[in-house]
Amino acid sequence: MSSQGGFGQSKEFLDLIKSIGEARSKAEEDRIVLREIDTLKARLSSPNITKFKLKEYLMRLIYVEMLGHDASFGYIHAVKMTHDESLLLKRTGYLAVTLFLNEDHDLIILIVNTIQKDLRSDNYLVVCAALNAVCRLINEETIPAVLPQVVELLGHQKEAVRKKAVMALHRFYQRAPGSVSHLISNFRKRLCDNDPGVMAATLCPLFDLITIDVNSFKDLVVSFVNILKQVAERRLPKSYDYHQMPAPFIQIKLLKILSLLGNGDKKSSEQMYTILGDIMRKCDSASNIGNAVLYECICCVCSIHPNPKLLESAADTISKFLKGDSHNLKYLGIDALGLLIRISPEIAEQHQLAVIDCLEDPDDTLKRKTFDLLYKMTKSSNVEVIVDRMIDYMISINDHHYKTEIASRCVELAEQFAPSNQWFIQTMNKVFEHAGDLVNTKVAHNLMRLIAEGFGEDDNTADSQLRSSAVESYLRIIGEPKLPSTFLQVICWVLGEYGTADGKYSASYITGKLCDAAEAHSTDDTVKAYAVTALMKIYSFEIAAGRKVDMLPECQSLVEELLASHSTDLQQRAYELQAIICLDAHAVENIMPMDANCEDIEIDKNLSFLDAYVQESLEKGAQPYIPEDERSGLSNISNFRSQDHESSIHALRFEAYELPKFPVPPKAPSILSSSVELVPVPEPSYVADVHQPATSALTVSNSGSSELKLRLDGVQKKWGRPAFSSTTPSTSSGDTFESNNGTTRHESISSTKSKVHDVSYDSRKLQPEISTEKQKLAASLFGGASKSDRKQSYTGQKVSKTNSHGADKSNLAKAASSSDNAAVIPTSQPPPDLLDLGEPTVTSSAPSVDPFKQLEGLLDPTQDTTKLSSGGVGVPNAPDIMSLYADMSLSGQSTTVANPPPNAIKTHLAKQPSKGPNVQEFLEKDALVRQVGVTPSGQNPNLFKDLLG
Repeated sequence: MSSQGGFGQSKEFLDLIKSIGEARSKAEEDRIVLREIDTLKARLSSPNITKFKLKEYLMRLIYVEMLGHDASFGYIHAVKMTHDESLLLKRTGYLAVTLFLNEDHDLIILIVNTIQKDLRSDNYLVVCAALNAVCRLINEETIPAVLPQVVELLGHQKEAVRKKAVMALHRFYQRAPGSVSHLISNFRKRLCDNDPGVMAATLCPLFDLITIDVNSFKDLVVSFVNILKQVAERRLPKSYDYHQMPAPFIQIKLLKILSLLGNGDKKSSEQMYTILGDIMRKCDSASNIGNAVLYECICCVCSIHPNPKLLESAADTISKFLKGDSHNLKYLGIDALGLLIRISPEIAEQHQLAVIDCLEDPDDTLKRKTFDLLYKMTKSSNVEVIVDRMIDYMISINDHHYKTEIASRCVELAEQFAPSNQWFIQTMNKVFEHAGDLVNTKVAHNLMRLIAEGFGEDDNTADSQLRSSAVESYLRIIGEPKLPSTFLQVICWVLGEYGTADGKYSASYITGKLCDAAEAHSTDDTVKAYAVTALMKIYSFEIAAGRKVDMLPECQSLVEELLASHSTDLQQRAYELQAIICLDAHAVENIMPMDANCEDIEIDKNLSFLDAYVQESLEKGAQPYIPEDERSGLSNISNFRSQDHESSIHALRFEAYELPKFPVPPKAPSILSSSVELVPVPEPSYVADVHQPATSALTVSNSGSSELKLRLDGVQKKWGRPAFSSTTPSTSSGDTFESNNGTTRHESISSTKSKVHDVSYDSRKLQPEISTEKQKLAASLFGGASKSDRKQSYTGQKVSKTNSHGADKSNLAKAASSSDNAAVIPTSQPPPDLLDLGEPTVTSSAPSVDPFKQLEGLLDPTQDTTKLSSGGVGVPNAPDIMSLYADMSLSGQSTTVANPPPNAIKTHLAKQPSKGPNVQEFLEKDALVRQVGVTPSGQNPNLFKDLLG
């Protein structure tokens, strides 16, 4: 068959692709693919197939798999092609194998030997193909088979091989961190690689490691800052540029790493201020990739210790985003503004009209992001406007997931910043009316508890007014159709508790409303149950007060209906209602006390009221109860079960099998008395299995000297209850990460606020006319009372609900007040300008020297540094660019280094102790593998011990 189209493929293959592309339905496409599968099955079963035809057939199998059909009959041919000596066929086989198989496939074991052989190949293309397969196919059990060869390839002469080896180690770390825990130092060494591609590949595993344990990598802050500085100064080859931006993806990854290292660390953050200011000042905002770098800079500035000038630059960049015509830029601006107002809330006032424009934008995604921003900006002065806008938006959308989120936020803001009782009740009524079934059940219980407990003050007038306003609003709402079930439950509960409390409404009126609600929702048993309980409360309160109870006819019919209900719960409630009505006032007052729903109930955990019954049963011959902690004294579970042998004859037995008892000679000679003796261990009980670690089963005694025990710690039991391991897991190092951060970012809030420019959005945008309605809306959102005028939270006193929004604001105020004394700077020594790079600052300790020119001189002392700065990277005689930061000291605290040795970093890293393999641990692990049958895995508590120094 002749080739067509210049691709070297047969006409049959090209016709297949063309026919599939011209298919007019899925059924027609399936018929074509199924016919192709039958053809391939026949061709692949032929014994005289050539290798290059097999290569084409594998490509056609890949095409079949891409279309969603099963091509497993040809997987074995792809595995066989990976063994071929031809480079083209081998790479095709590896490509097909990585697309066909997953790491848990049964055929993986057949290519492990091939991968091991190809990793030792002299052709670096073969090595790269094998490393690609390693990243995709090697699982946790086969990692030890290829790990030593991958580590050796970290020093390969080809940069492509070193890069793929770093990626393979990163994959091993993601799959099984314990398998490469002793190789973490190799990532540090590869950070100083001469090739920028290897360095960029190393940033990914280092980012994962720093995310878990920040403190172990604090010494690399200087290295990361210098790398970012050289990248921003275009010292990398032109091939790394993207849309005229110097290596933007490397910059973004470095900014993410610096934001982690500088979070809550003032000393590390000060080393980043200069380079962050340079990037934000010089970055091109005309392209999308430039805006991405700027946005990552803003995220980094908001994460590290605050700096006033950087915050101003971030605010200016956000203003450019919000002024842009693209919705994507506005989205970035709103998102970045939400990060920035956590540090300085006054910054949002500069962009109030832009936020209003985004709130009224038809783009739904932008509108949702704006609501997220308003949620973070809410305070007591603007809560009414923001919550009302949220409720209107909640009514207009149909997305149940986002509707639930908006409803929960409205409830949270109403509970925390409600200006009045009446507004709070009205807001909650709106939320329950329009999203009642989507609101969390806890919200309904919190509302009922809030109405019941009130404000917790000695004055009961405010509590009575709150309950009265709730009763009045619910009596107006209860007659409306299609009310949510959760809302009706709240209404019935409130009317039952407080419907007749103030004497404004009679018992017959309240009970009539409750009966109407129960009849209107006859299919909802929960609503009817709440209604019957409310009727019981009202009648009980009337009887306790000495008034005569006249049950309405509709109430009597409702109770008679529920007496014959299929629901036992409704039956019980109806019978209880009938029983309570027939009791006297004193009994009813004790059974249903007035306003006692929030009183604590004392529970007798010892069940002392049953002591007389238990004593009587024991006297009649009943067996005494044996506590669980005393059952472990029994020598055998079978003895305990023999007490009730008749009941357990046909039951399943869950105890473990007994150990085999070895025959013992009746009379052993005197020589055997000092020899090895096998002693069977008695079978433990259930409690002993749970609370005691596994002990040795066989003991070898030698005249009472030393004992050799078989260790069974951690061995999985096949029978009986599972035993706990004798070792306790170590505490994760990630727990200290959050606790060390704290709230140090708020220390310079007061200085930040003084630096923010008071420039309004309308003056920048130069809009001559702004509608009066928009101005009023902006004034209500961003103006009003200050933080000191914020009213006390409703739930802060009685409702036990933690609100992170309010906690952030309180912590911010404390940090600002506590840093007043620390922010005072003497006038005789003004603070250094960290972002002013115009002139060097002369200090008394050391002269002002360009550290990067010194680093450039480290490569060749005799070389003229002016040639390096003017010649560029492509000059043959120029030094290797990425070696500039390879010689930077990792332990230095400033960027000025006075004549360090050329290979300071590499020597320092090479001297770091590396955790090598332990022979004893390997033997124990091997024995454990043979006993259990699988390779154990888990987190290594000493994962970062090598890097702590």
